Amino acid sequence: MAAQDAQTAREDSIGQDRRAPTATPFRLLQLSDLHLYADPERRLLGQNTRRTLESVLALAQARYWPPDAIVLTGDLVHDELPGAYRFLRERLDGLGIPYHCIPGNHDRLDLLVGQLDPTAASGLRRVAAGAWDLLLLDSVIPGEAGGRLHATVLKGLAEAARGAPARPTLVFLHHHLAPMGSRWIDTMQVANATAALAALALHPALRAVICGHVHQEADQQVAGVRLLATPSTCVQFLPGSADFSLDPRTPGYRWLTLHADGHLETGVERTDAYPEPLTIATQGY
Repeated sequence: MAAQDAQTAREDSIGQDRRAPTATPFRLLQLSDLHLYADPERRLLGQNTRRTLESVLALAQARYWPPDAIVLTGDLVHDELPGAYRFLRERLDGLGIPYHCIPGNHDRLDLLVGQLDPTAASGLRRVAAGAWDLLLLDSVIPGEAGGRLHATVLKGLAEAARGAPARPTLVFLHHHLAPMGSRWIDTMQVANATAALAALALHPALRAVICGHVHQEADQQVAGVRLLATPSTCVQFLPGSADFSLDPRTPGYRWLTLHADGHLETGVERTDAYPEPLTIATQGY
């Protein structure tokens, strides 16, 4: 009888071990290239960007909610007016989810910092995300469409690689680090991308570098670094186009699940349709 009791105890212990919960993954949502206006009726290439944002948020709330944090990777506002930043702050605050904003080439940093996210003033920020680190980079050259990482940011990346080699890490920035195969958009990537990739490749726990700017989805391996690009919450750019062209694909967001063991799961979700008819024939904006 005692032997049977001991065996039962062992089986119960094994069952408890099998049912023991693992560390909860950290769920992250990326929104990019919102191109909002202070005037709620203004449109970008025929689309009301507040309505396209709402359609993307509704999709995320139906399929991937709640995230533990939201990262917004630039071009948050198109008209460079404080009212657009205030609108976005109120909308994000209403979600009740922590958020982190990175400037894009269409943003005004002083307004982004003053009206939306004061921490965006730093060229490189480290944000803890559960067992992971997020490194948020400012790649904007004021007054220009293309990007560059300042020498202090490159130095900070090298220091981050030495300082926290065991923590899995994601890097977010606005501009892309490698050509997308579209002649016109590739004139506006990070100008010192070779130096940036060399610095990033030194990080032993880097899982991916994630950008916006290109208004399309991509997943590349360049110089040993995984590079991800994320669709816009408004209009999309046609992949592989020599000149400015719109893609009929719909707005979307990127979801990321960061597991405590360093494993990354990620994907893109898109809305079923645009809120208003999309006019493909356009020469740019």
